[in-house]
Amino acid sequence: MVPAPSPSGAAAAGRPPDGHGDGPMGRLKTMTTTARVPGPAGLPLLGSMFDLQRDSLGTYLRGRAEHGDVVRFTAGPPGLRAEFYGIFSAKGAQQVLAGDSAVFRKDNQFYQEIRESFGNGLLTSQDEDYLRQRRLVQPLFTRRRVDGYADALYTEAAAVAEEWRAAPCSTVDMVEEMTRFTLRAVSRILFGTDIDAAVDVVRRSFPVIGEYALQRGLAPFRLPRTWPTPSNRAAEVAQAELYAVCDRVISERLASGTEDRDDLLSLLSRARSEEDGSLDADEIRDQVLIFLLAGHETTATSLTFALHLLGHHPQEQRRAHEEVDRVLGGRPPAASDVESLPYLTMVLKEAMRLYPPAPVIGRRPVRDVEVCGHLVPAGANVFVAPWVTHRHPAYWEEPERFDPERFTPERESARPRYAWFPFGGGPRACIGQHFSMLESVLALATFLREYELESLDTDVPLKRSSHLASLR
Repeated sequence: MVPAPSPSGAAAAGRPPDGHGDGPMGRLKTMTTTARVPGPAGLPLLGSMFDLQRDSLGTYLRGRAEHGDVVRFTAGPPGLRAEFYGIFSAKGAQQVLAGDSAVFRKDNQFYQEIRESFGNGLLTSQDEDYLRQRRLVQPLFTRRRVDGYADALYTEAAAVAEEWRAAPCSTVDMVEEMTRFTLRAVSRILFGTDIDAAVDVVRRSFPVIGEYALQRGLAPFRLPRTWPTPSNRAAEVAQAELYAVCDRVISERLASGTEDRDDLLSLLSRARSEEDGSLDADEIRDQVLIFLLAGHETTATSLTFALHLLGHHPQEQRRAHEEVDRVLGGRPPAASDVESLPYLTMVLKEAMRLYPPAPVIGRRPVRDVEVCGHLVPAGANVFVAPWVTHRHPAYWEEPERFDPERFTPERESARPRYAWFPFGGGPRACIGQHFSMLESVLALATFLREYELESLDTDVPLKRSSHLASLR
Protein backbone atom coordinates (compact mmCIF):
# COMPACT_ATOMS: atom_id res chain seq x y z
CA MET A 1 0.00 0.00 0.00
CA VAL A 2 1.18 3.53 -0.78
CA PRO A 3 0.34 5.74 2.22
CA ALA A 4 -1.67 8.89 1.59
CA PRO A 5 0.53 12.01 1.41
CA SER A 6 0.59 14.28 4.41
CA PRO A 7 -0.71 17.78 3.66
CA SER A 8 1.92 19.18 5.99
CA GLY A 9 4.79 17.23 4.43
CA ALA A 10 7.26 18.62 1.91
CA ALA A 11 5.91 16.40 -0.85
CA ALA A 12 2.22 17.18 -0.39
CA ALA A 13 0.17 16.81 -3.55
CA GLY A 14 0.40 19.80 -5.88
CA ARG A 15 3.59 21.22 -4.32
CA PRO A 16 7.16 20.43 -5.39
CA PRO A 17 9.53 19.45 -2.56
CA ASP A 18 11.11 22.94 -2.40
CA GLY A 19 7.75 24.76 -2.36
CA HIS A 20 8.34 26.64 -5.67
CA GLY A 21 6.19 26.59 -8.80
CA ASP A 22 7.48 26.57 -12.36
CA GLY A 23 4.83 28.78 -14.06
CA PRO A 24 5.00 32.47 -15.01
CA MET A 25 3.45 33.51 -11.70
CA GLY A 26 6.60 32.26 -9.99
CA ARG A 27 6.25 31.05 -6.42
CA LEU A 28 2.86 29.47 -5.68
CA LYS A 29 1.52 27.92 -2.50
CA THR A 30 -0.81 24.96 -2.93
CA MET A 31 -2.32 22.58 -0.38
CA THR A 32 -3.99 19.20 -0.29
CA THR A 33 -7.66 19.69 0.52
CA THR A 34 -8.80 17.56 3.44
CA ALA A 35 -12.25 17.48 4.97
CA ARG A 36 -12.81 18.30 8.62
CA VAL A 37 -13.08 15.07 10.56
CA PRO A 38 -16.76 14.54 11.45
CA GLY A 39 -18.04 13.11 14.70
CA PRO A 40 -20.89 12.99 17.21
CA ALA A 41 -21.63 16.29 18.94
CA GLY A 42 -22.62 14.69 22.22
CA LEU A 43 -23.57 16.90 25.17
CA PRO A 44 -22.59 20.60 25.11
CA LEU A 45 -20.24 20.37 28.09
CA LEU A 46 -19.25 16.68 28.21
CA GLY A 47 -19.30 15.55 24.59
CA SER A 48 -19.66 11.76 24.27
CA MET A 49 -18.31 11.02 27.75
CA PHE A 50 -21.41 9.24 29.08
CA ASP A 51 -21.94 7.25 25.88
CA LEU A 52 -18.34 6.08 25.98
CA GLN A 53 -18.57 5.15 29.65
CA ARG A 54 -21.78 3.18 29.12
CA ASP A 55 -20.83 1.43 25.89
CA SER A 56 -17.61 2.49 24.20
CA LEU A 57 -17.65 -0.18 21.48
CA GLY A 58 -21.28 0.49 20.63
CA THR A 59 -20.48 4.22 20.46
CA TYR A 60 -17.69 3.50 17.98
CA LEU A 61 -20.02 1.38 15.85
CA ARG A 62 -22.63 4.15 15.76
CA GLY A 63 -19.92 6.69 15.01
CA ARG A 64 -18.83 4.77 11.91
CA ALA A 65 -22.41 4.19 10.75
CA GLU A 66 -23.35 7.87 11.14
CA HIS A 67 -20.12 9.68 10.26
CA GLY A 68 -17.95 7.41 8.13
CA ASP A 69 -14.59 5.68 8.36
CA VAL A 70 -12.70 8.46 10.19
CA VAL A 71 -14.53 9.86 13.22
CA ARG A 72 -13.56 12.43 15.85
CA PHE A 73 -14.82 11.82 19.39
CA THR A 74 -14.67 14.27 22.29
CA ALA A 75 -15.25 13.49 25.96
CA GLY A 76 -14.94 15.36 29.23
CA PRO A 77 -15.53 18.87 30.57
CA PRO A 78 -13.73 21.95 29.23
CA GLY A 79 -10.15 22.00 30.44
CA LEU A 80 -10.05 18.19 30.78
CA ARG A 81 -11.61 17.35 27.44
CA ALA A 82 -10.07 14.49 25.48
CA GLU A 83 -10.23 14.34 21.70
CA PHE A 84 -9.44 11.22 19.74
CA TYR A 85 -9.84 9.85 16.25
CA GLY A 86 -11.27 6.46 15.29
CA ILE A 87 -10.15 4.98 11.96
CA PHE A 88 -12.47 2.19 10.91
CA SER A 89 -11.78 1.14 7.32
CA ALA A 90 -9.41 -1.65 6.29
CA LYS A 91 -7.44 0.87 4.21
CA GLY A 92 -7.10 3.21 7.19
CA ALA A 93 -6.07 0.39 9.54
CA GLN A 94 -3.41 -0.70 7.05
CA GLN A 95 -2.04 2.84 6.85
CA VAL A 96 -1.84 3.23 10.63
CA LEU A 97 -0.35 -0.20 11.40
CA ALA A 98 1.74 -0.83 8.29
CA GLY A 99 2.06 1.85 5.60
CA ASP A 100 2.72 4.75 7.99
CA SER A 101 3.77 2.73 11.03
CA ALA A 102 6.77 5.02 11.60
CA VAL A 103 4.39 7.97 11.91
CA PHE A 104 1.90 6.28 14.26
CA ARG A 105 3.77 5.42 17.45
CA LYS A 106 2.98 3.78 20.79
CA ASP A 107 3.41 7.07 22.62
CA ASN A 108 -0.03 7.35 24.14
CA GLN A 109 -1.09 7.28 27.76
CA PHE A 110 -2.37 3.69 27.67
CA TYR A 111 0.94 2.19 26.52
CA GLN A 112 2.80 4.30 29.07
CA GLU A 113 0.69 2.76 31.84
CA ILE A 114 1.26 -0.77 30.50
CA ARG A 115 4.98 -0.01 30.32
CA GLU A 116 5.09 1.16 33.95
CA SER A 117 3.06 -1.82 35.13
CA PHE A 118 4.52 -4.71 33.13
CA GLY A 119 7.92 -3.48 31.97
CA ASN A 120 9.40 -2.43 28.66
CA GLY A 121 9.01 -5.66 26.71
CA LEU A 122 8.10 -6.24 23.06
CA LEU A 123 4.55 -4.96 23.48
CA THR A 124 5.57 -1.51 24.70
CA SER A 125 9.18 -0.84 23.66
CA GLN A 126 9.99 1.41 20.70
CA ASP A 127 12.75 2.43 18.31
CA GLU A 128 16.13 0.77 18.86
CA ASP A 129 14.98 -0.92 22.08
CA TYR A 130 12.19 -2.63 20.17
CA LEU A 131 14.36 -3.57 17.16
CA ARG A 132 17.03 -5.08 19.40
CA GLN A 133 14.50 -7.05 21.43
CA ARG A 134 12.72 -8.26 18.32
CA ARG A 135 15.96 -9.48 16.74
CA LEU A 136 16.90 -11.38 19.90
CA VAL A 137 13.46 -12.86 20.54
CA GLN A 138 12.27 -13.61 16.97
CA PRO A 139 14.21 -16.93 16.69
CA LEU A 140 12.29 -18.21 19.72
CA PHE A 141 9.00 -17.92 17.81
CA THR A 142 9.75 -19.65 14.54
CA ARG A 143 7.06 -22.06 13.40
CA ARG A 144 9.32 -25.05 14.02
CA ARG A 145 10.18 -23.89 17.55
CA VAL A 146 6.54 -23.14 18.44
CA ASP A 147 5.33 -26.47 17.04
CA GLY A 148 7.69 -28.12 19.51
CA TYR A 149 5.46 -26.89 22.34
CA ALA A 150 2.41 -28.82 21.10
CA ASP A 151 2.82 -31.71 23.58
CA ALA A 152 2.98 -29.32 26.54
CA LEU A 153 -0.10 -27.44 25.29
CA TYR A 154 -2.03 -30.68 24.88
CA THR A 155 -1.02 -31.82 28.38
CA GLU A 156 -2.57 -28.72 29.93
CA ALA A 157 -5.71 -28.91 27.76
CA ALA A 158 -6.21 -32.59 28.58
CA ALA A 159 -5.86 -31.85 32.31
CA VAL A 160 -8.69 -29.29 32.04
CA ALA A 161 -10.89 -31.71 30.11
CA GLU A 162 -10.32 -34.36 32.78
CA GLU A 163 -11.20 -31.95 35.60
CA TRP A 164 -14.49 -31.09 33.89
CA ARG A 165 -15.68 -34.64 34.52
CA ALA A 166 -16.02 -33.70 38.19
CA ALA A 167 -17.82 -30.41 37.51
CA PRO A 168 -21.11 -30.16 39.48
CA CYS A 169 -24.13 -30.52 37.19
CA SER A 170 -21.72 -30.64 34.21
CA THR A 171 -21.66 -26.82 34.19
CA VAL A 172 -18.47 -24.76 34.00
CA ASP A 173 -17.58 -21.09 33.79
CA MET A 174 -15.71 -20.81 30.49
CA VAL A 175 -14.02 -17.49 31.26
CA GLU A 176 -12.55 -18.90 34.45
CA GLU A 177 -11.63 -22.22 32.86
CA MET A 178 -10.01 -20.80 29.74
CA THR A 179 -8.09 -18.20 31.74
CA ARG A 180 -6.78 -20.94 34.02
CA PHE A 181 -5.87 -23.16 31.06
CA THR A 182 -4.04 -20.50 29.04
CA LEU A 183 -2.19 -19.19 32.09
CA ARG A 184 -0.92 -22.64 32.98
CA ALA A 185 -0.05 -23.34 29.35
CA VAL A 186 1.96 -20.16 28.79
CA SER A 187 3.60 -20.56 32.21
CA ARG A 188 4.69 -24.09 31.31
CA ILE A 189 6.15 -22.85 28.01
CA LEU A 190 7.92 -19.99 29.81
CA PHE A 191 9.14 -21.72 32.96
CA GLY A 192 9.15 -25.41 32.14
CA THR A 193 8.18 -27.40 35.22
CA ASP A 194 8.55 -24.49 37.70
CA ILE A 195 5.02 -23.21 37.24
CA ASP A 196 2.88 -23.76 40.33
CA ALA A 197 4.19 -20.91 42.48
CA ALA A 198 4.32 -18.56 39.50
CA VAL A 199 0.77 -19.40 38.40
CA ASP A 200 -0.68 -18.70 41.84
CA VAL A 201 1.00 -15.29 42.02
CA VAL A 202 0.05 -14.35 38.46
CA ARG A 203 -3.60 -15.30 39.04
CA ARG A 204 -3.71 -13.01 42.07
CA SER A 205 -1.65 -10.14 40.70
CA PHE A 206 -2.55 -9.78 37.04
CA PRO A 207 -6.21 -8.77 37.46
CA VAL A 208 -5.24 -6.08 40.00
CA ILE A 209 -2.40 -4.64 37.91
CA GLY A 210 -4.25 -4.99 34.61
CA GLU A 211 -7.38 -3.20 35.79
CA TYR A 212 -5.25 -0.49 37.41
CA ALA A 213 -3.29 0.11 34.20
CA LEU A 214 -6.48 0.12 32.12
CA GLN A 215 -8.24 2.65 34.33
CA ARG A 216 -5.23 4.96 34.39
CA GLY A 217 -4.68 4.53 30.67
CA LEU A 218 -8.20 5.74 29.89
CA ALA A 219 -8.52 8.40 32.61
CA PRO A 220 -8.55 12.09 31.58
CA PHE A 221 -6.68 12.94 34.80
CA ARG A 222 -4.27 10.69 36.74
CA LEU A 223 -2.97 11.11 40.26
CA PRO A 224 0.75 10.31 40.64
CA ARG A 225 1.44 6.62 41.24
CA THR A 226 3.41 7.58 44.36
CA TRP A 227 0.39 9.02 46.17
CA PRO A 228 -0.88 6.60 48.87
CA THR A 229 -4.35 6.04 47.45
CA PRO A 230 -6.00 2.61 47.92
CA SER A 231 -5.69 1.75 44.21
CA ASN A 232 -2.04 2.85 44.07
CA ARG A 233 -1.20 0.79 47.14
CA ALA A 234 -3.02 -2.32 45.88
CA ALA A 235 -1.29 -2.12 42.51
CA GLU A 236 2.11 -1.54 44.13
CA VAL A 237 1.72 -4.63 46.34
CA ALA A 238 0.55 -6.78 43.42
CA GLN A 239 3.37 -5.56 41.17
CA ALA A 240 6.00 -6.18 43.85
CA GLU A 241 4.75 -9.74 44.37
CA LEU A 242 4.69 -10.42 40.64
CA TYR A 243 8.15 -9.00 40.02
CA ALA A 244 9.55 -10.90 43.00
CA VAL A 245 8.38 -14.32 41.81
CA CYS A 246 9.65 -13.68 38.28
CA ASP A 247 13.03 -12.47 39.61
CA ARG A 248 13.29 -15.53 41.86
CA VAL A 249 12.54 -18.01 39.06
CA ILE A 250 14.94 -16.23 36.69
CA SER A 251 17.71 -16.10 39.31
CA GLU A 252 17.34 -19.77 40.19
CA ARG A 253 17.26 -20.78 36.54
CA LEU A 254 20.39 -18.79 35.68
CA ALA A 255 22.20 -20.18 38.70
CA SER A 256 21.32 -23.79 37.87
CA GLY A 257 22.24 -23.51 34.20
CA THR A 258 20.04 -23.33 31.11
CA GLU A 259 21.99 -25.18 28.43
CA ASP A 260 19.90 -28.36 28.50
CA ARG A 261 16.48 -26.65 28.84
CA ASP A 262 14.18 -25.58 26.02
CA ASP A 263 11.60 -23.47 27.90
CA LEU A 264 11.33 -19.83 26.80
CA LEU A 265 13.01 -18.50 29.94
CA SER A 266 16.11 -20.59 29.24
CA LEU A 267 16.05 -19.64 25.58
CA LEU A 268 15.74 -15.95 26.48
CA SER A 269 18.74 -16.23 28.78
CA ARG A 270 20.78 -17.77 25.94
CA ALA A 271 19.60 -15.34 23.26
CA ARG A 272 22.52 -13.28 22.01
CA SER A 273 24.11 -11.95 18.87
CA GLU A 274 27.27 -10.08 17.97
CA GLU A 275 25.21 -7.01 17.05
CA ASP A 276 22.73 -6.96 19.95
CA GLY A 277 24.54 -8.65 22.81
CA SER A 278 22.20 -10.44 25.23
CA LEU A 279 19.33 -9.67 27.58
CA ASP A 280 20.14 -8.88 31.20
CA ALA A 281 17.98 -10.15 34.09
CA ASP A 282 15.69 -7.10 34.11
CA GLU A 283 15.17 -7.33 30.34
CA ILE A 284 14.39 -11.04 30.62
CA ARG A 285 11.83 -10.27 33.33
CA ASP A 286 10.21 -7.60 31.13
CA GLN A 287 9.83 -10.07 28.28
CA VAL A 288 8.47 -12.77 30.60
CA LEU A 289 5.86 -10.37 32.02
CA ILE A 290 4.73 -9.26 28.56
CA PHE A 291 4.54 -12.88 27.36
CA LEU A 292 2.47 -13.77 30.42
CA LEU A 293 0.16 -10.80 29.81
CA ALA A 294 -0.29 -11.17 26.06
CA GLY A 295 0.03 -14.95 26.02
CA HIS A 296 -2.84 -15.90 28.26
CA GLU A 297 -5.54 -13.19 28.28
CA THR A 298 -5.95 -12.87 24.51
CA THR A 299 -6.00 -16.61 23.83
CA ALA A 300 -8.37 -17.17 26.75
CA THR A 301 -10.77 -14.64 25.20
CA SER A 302 -10.61 -16.32 21.78
CA LEU A 303 -11.24 -19.78 23.21
CA THR A 304 -14.03 -18.63 25.50
CA PHE A 305 -15.99 -17.09 22.65
CA ALA A 306 -15.26 -19.92 20.22
CA LEU A 307 -16.72 -22.40 22.72
CA HIS A 308 -19.60 -20.06 23.56
CA LEU A 309 -20.52 -19.65 19.88
CA LEU A 310 -20.29 -23.37 19.17
CA GLY A 311 -22.54 -23.96 22.18
CA HIS A 312 -25.18 -21.75 20.54
CA HIS A 313 -24.84 -23.18 17.03
CA PRO A 314 -25.43 -26.96 17.02
CA GLN A 315 -24.93 -27.36 13.28
CA GLU A 316 -21.52 -25.72 13.31
CA GLN A 317 -20.57 -27.65 16.46
CA ARG A 318 -21.59 -30.91 14.82
CA ARG A 319 -19.39 -30.16 11.81
CA ALA A 320 -16.46 -29.36 14.12
CA HIS A 321 -16.99 -32.63 16.00
CA GLU A 322 -17.05 -34.58 12.73
CA GLU A 323 -13.77 -33.01 11.62
CA VAL A 324 -12.08 -33.73 14.96
CA ASP A 325 -13.30 -37.33 15.00
CA ARG A 326 -12.26 -37.91 11.38
CA VAL A 327 -8.76 -36.45 11.78
CA LEU A 328 -7.87 -37.66 15.28
CA GLY A 329 -9.80 -40.89 15.61
CA GLY A 330 -9.63 -40.59 19.39
CA ARG A 331 -5.86 -39.91 19.65
CA PRO A 332 -4.30 -36.72 21.06
CA PRO A 333 -3.88 -33.82 18.60
CA ALA A 334 -0.42 -32.80 17.41
CA ALA A 335 1.01 -29.75 15.67
CA SER A 336 0.99 -31.65 12.38
CA ASP A 337 -2.81 -32.02 12.65
CA VAL A 338 -3.57 -28.29 12.50
CA GLU A 339 -3.54 -28.12 8.70
CA SER A 340 -5.97 -31.06 8.66
CA LEU A 341 -8.41 -29.17 10.92
CA PRO A 342 -9.37 -26.25 8.64
CA TYR A 343 -12.95 -25.94 9.92
CA LEU A 344 -11.75 -25.64 13.52
CA THR A 345 -9.39 -22.87 12.39
CA MET A 346 -12.30 -21.15 10.60
CA VAL A 347 -14.37 -21.33 13.80
CA LEU A 348 -11.57 -19.62 15.72
CA LYS A 349 -11.13 -16.92 13.10
CA GLU A 350 -14.84 -16.17 13.09
CA ALA A 351 -14.88 -16.03 16.90
CA MET A 352 -11.98 -13.55 16.77
CA ARG A 353 -13.84 -11.54 14.14
CA LEU A 354 -16.90 -11.14 16.34
CA TYR A 355 -14.99 -10.85 19.62
CA PRO A 356 -11.43 -9.68 18.90
CA PRO A 357 -9.23 -10.03 22.01
CA ALA A 358 -7.89 -6.50 21.46
CA PRO A 359 -10.99 -4.62 20.24
CA VAL A 360 -9.16 -1.26 20.04
CA ILE A 361 -5.50 -0.50 19.22
CA GLY A 362 -4.14 2.97 20.00
CA ARG A 363 -1.43 5.06 18.35
CA ARG A 364 -0.26 8.69 18.23
CA PRO A 365 1.05 10.37 15.04
CA VAL A 366 4.26 12.36 15.23
CA ARG A 367 3.17 14.71 12.42
CA ASP A 368 0.01 15.82 10.67
CA VAL A 369 -1.13 12.99 8.43
CA GLU A 370 -3.92 12.46 5.93
CA VAL A 371 -6.01 9.33 6.48
CA CYS A 372 -8.78 8.45 4.04
CA GLY A 373 -9.11 12.08 2.95
CA HIS A 374 -9.13 13.55 6.48
CA LEU A 375 -6.39 15.46 8.28
CA VAL A 376 -5.38 13.95 11.61
CA PRO A 377 -3.19 16.36 13.60
CA ALA A 378 0.19 15.54 15.09
CA GLY A 379 -0.01 14.33 18.68
CA ALA A 380 -3.67 13.28 18.45
CA ASN A 381 -4.89 10.14 20.14
CA VAL A 382 -5.72 7.79 17.27
CA PHE A 383 -7.13 4.28 17.35
CA VAL A 384 -8.02 1.55 14.93
CA ALA A 385 -10.75 -0.80 16.08
CA PRO A 386 -10.92 -4.46 15.02
CA TRP A 387 -14.30 -4.54 16.80
CA VAL A 388 -15.69 -2.03 14.27
CA THR A 389 -13.76 -3.02 11.14
CA HIS A 390 -14.69 -6.67 11.72
CA ARG A 391 -18.33 -5.56 11.47
CA HIS A 392 -17.91 -3.16 8.55
CA PRO A 393 -20.69 -3.84 6.01
CA ALA A 394 -18.30 -3.15 3.14
CA TYR A 395 -16.43 -6.36 4.00
CA TRP A 396 -18.92 -8.53 5.89
CA GLU A 397 -22.49 -9.47 4.98
CA GLU A 398 -24.77 -9.78 8.03
CA PRO A 399 -21.78 -8.95 10.22
CA GLU A 400 -23.39 -9.98 13.52
CA ARG A 401 -24.07 -13.53 12.29
CA PHE A 402 -21.72 -16.36 13.27
CA ASP A 403 -20.53 -17.96 10.03
CA PRO A 404 -17.16 -19.78 9.96
CA GLU A 405 -17.53 -20.18 6.18
CA ARG A 406 -16.44 -16.54 5.86
CA PHE A 407 -12.89 -17.86 6.27
CA THR A 408 -12.62 -20.28 3.40
CA PRO A 409 -9.42 -19.55 1.45
CA GLU A 410 -11.42 -18.17 -1.48
CA ARG A 411 -13.45 -15.73 0.62
CA GLU A 412 -10.43 -14.65 2.66
CA SER A 413 -8.44 -13.81 -0.47
CA ALA A 414 -11.32 -11.70 -1.81
CA ARG A 415 -11.27 -9.32 1.17
CA PRO A 416 -8.81 -6.52 1.94
CA ARG A 417 -5.90 -7.64 4.12
CA TYR A 418 -6.95 -5.47 7.06
CA ALA A 419 -10.64 -6.34 7.05
CA TRP A 420 -9.60 -8.86 9.77
CA PHE A 421 -6.66 -8.06 12.04
CA PRO A 422 -7.06 -9.51 15.55
CA PHE A 423 -3.27 -9.80 15.86
CA GLY A 424 -2.58 -6.24 14.73
CA GLY A 425 -0.39 -5.84 11.68
CA GLY A 426 2.65 -4.28 10.10
CA PRO A 427 6.08 -4.36 11.78
CA ARG A 428 4.44 -4.47 15.24
CA ALA A 429 2.20 -7.47 14.49
CA CYS A 430 1.93 -9.95 17.35
CA ILE A 431 5.03 -12.14 17.47
CA GLY A 432 3.00 -14.91 19.13
CA GLN A 433 0.31 -15.25 16.43
CA HIS A 434 1.29 -18.79 15.43
CA PHE A 435 1.62 -19.81 19.09
CA SER A 436 -1.89 -18.51 19.85
CA MET A 437 -3.48 -20.25 16.86
CA LEU A 438 -1.67 -23.53 17.59
CA GLU A 439 -2.70 -23.46 21.24
CA SER A 440 -6.30 -22.59 20.38
CA VAL A 441 -6.75 -25.27 17.70
CA LEU A 442 -5.17 -27.98 19.86
CA ALA A 443 -7.30 -26.97 22.85
CA LEU A 444 -10.54 -26.90 20.84
CA ALA A 445 -9.76 -30.29 19.35
CA THR A 446 -9.04 -31.70 22.82
CA PHE A 447 -12.27 -30.35 24.33
CA LEU A 448 -14.47 -31.35 21.39
CA ARG A 449 -12.96 -34.81 21.37
CA GLU A 450 -14.44 -35.30 24.86
CA TYR A 451 -17.55 -33.12 25.09
CA GLU A 452 -20.56 -31.61 23.43
CA LEU A 453 -21.28 -28.04 24.52
CA GLU A 454 -24.41 -26.08 25.25
CA SER A 455 -24.10 -22.39 26.13
CA LEU A 456 -26.33 -21.39 29.01
CA ASP A 457 -25.79 -17.66 28.51
CA THR A 458 -27.97 -16.45 25.65
CA ASP A 459 -26.78 -12.85 25.40
CA VAL A 460 -23.17 -11.81 25.67
CA PRO A 461 -22.81 -8.43 27.40
CA LEU A 462 -19.61 -6.65 26.42
CA LYS A 463 -18.59 -6.56 30.08
CA ARG A 464 -19.16 -9.94 31.64
CA SER A 465 -17.10 -11.95 34.11
CA SER A 466 -18.42 -15.39 33.18
CA HIS A 467 -19.91 -17.43 30.36
CA LEU A 468 -21.53 -20.64 31.54
CA ALA A 469 -21.52 -23.76 29.40
CA SER A 470 -23.04 -27.19 29.91
CA LEU A 471 -20.85 -30.19 29.04
CA ARG A 472 -22.26 -33.41 27.69
